[in-house]
Amino acid sequence: MNPEPTNLNQTQSIQSNQIKSNQIKSNQIKSNQIKSNQIKSNQIKSNHIENLKVISVNKFIFLSLISFGLYPIWWMFKAWRFFLIKDKLNIMPAARAIFSIFFLYSLFNRIKTYAKEQGYINDFSSGWMYLGYLITSLLVRLPDPYWLISLCSIIFLIPAFKALNYAQKQIETTIKQEKFNTPQIILIIIGSIMWLLILFSFVILFLYK
Repeated sequence: MNPEPTNLNQTQSIQSNQIKSNQIKSNQIKSNQIKSNQIKSNQIKSNHIENLKVISVNKFIFLSLISFGLYPIWWMFKAWRFFLIKDKLNIMPAARAIFSIFFLYSLFNRIKTYAKEQGYINDFSSGWMYLGYLITSLLVRLPDPYWLISLCSIIFLIPAFKALNYAQKQIETTIKQEKFNTPQIILIIIGSIMWLLILFSFVILFLYK
């Protein structure tokens, strides 16, 4: 008897089993990847990160100026809240925003690291941006009208703002806010009134000096 056909059948059977085994493993890997992505997606949704809204740099500058530098505090709060949810930090975003003088440097570093992970190629110095923001913010103690120079502090927030905007836009559910929302409109109205009152007082002081 010739054993070759039997050996050939055995070889084909082994190869067939190996192919089936590889297909099963491949399907299992794909299934695990899909499940992992679904878990991550569900985590993002459960953390409400899908509700992110970003505004343009021009809107950020305008809101910062019209609010006399108060809007950046709100931006810092939202940034810290984002990282609180994303990285599951044990922090108080509101406290870190209000006392930004102590936490802004670490926020810059966290934003820069996260932005680079998302492919952001531009860079900025956290130290110099923090120092510039700190010095210009202290100019608020200057007499009228020179304290207005302190509003230039927002210049040192722009690099971090751009970096965080870029990184957050990589999240599919992030929404680009084209128009001002209701709270922002209220802020603009109040800020405009305050600016008019301040300019009016400067004119009066100049005329009667």
